Amino acid sequence: MTAAAPPTTPARGREITVTGIDGAGKSTLATRLHQSLNDAGHTAILIGKHSTEVPMDEELSAYVDRLNALVYRRDARVAQSCGDHYWLLALAAWYTLQDKLVIQPALAAGTHVILDNAHHKILARYAVNPDVPTRLAEQVFAHLTEPDLVIFLRIGAHEALTRKGSFTSLETGHSGSADEDFVRYQDTVLAQLREQQQRGGWLSVDVTDMDRDAVFKTAAAALADRLQLTI
Repeated sequence: MTAAAPPTTPARGREITVTGIDGAGKSTLATRLHQSLNDAGHTAILIGKHSTEVPMDEELSAYVDRLNALVYRRDARVAQSCGDHYWLLALAAWYTLQDKLVIQPALAAGTHVILDNAHHKILARYAVNPDVPTRLAEQVFAHLTEPDLVIFLRIGAHEALTRKGSFTSLETGHSGSADEDFVRYQDTVLAQLREQQQRGGWLSVDVTDMDRDAVFKTAAAALADRLQLTI
């Protein structure tokens, strides 16, 4: 009688993060990469700022959803009253649960994760905030899973504003409501993202004069070259 073969452990999934300033096209690219990976026969999930489903656990899903409501679906006046230190720690709690309960189990099961709205932009925003030590912001996110590939969509704030057409107070750093407030703030965030890119070996793509198809083709080529994922 031959012994049964031991169960095989699936190859770890890959985490692909898309980052950039507001209006760079992050969500558009992340959605297309997710769909294309699945269409090509891979198993992939798309994680965004409102992804709260914990597989096979309704109670945890409900808890994560309540935290998401506190962090992202709050009243603007309440948000400003709580202060920057509070929101840094609240965001750290949100990213921690999403990483521990959704991303890490998916990767362990061999599922690829496309991550939109990752913490890199949060770090960039706090790096230009004089009221919160940059080192503190770096520490509270340091334990998160390191992406296998970060795709940095580079675009100037003027061009991003043209694409967006409108913006929120958060997207000006609560500095005002005029177009120049958006441009000034987003350009400082862009500079901080460039610094992170230099330290992290990201794939940096200047999307200023690229249409959506060209951006996707560039990202798809990077997945094939760096991660051996063909789509």
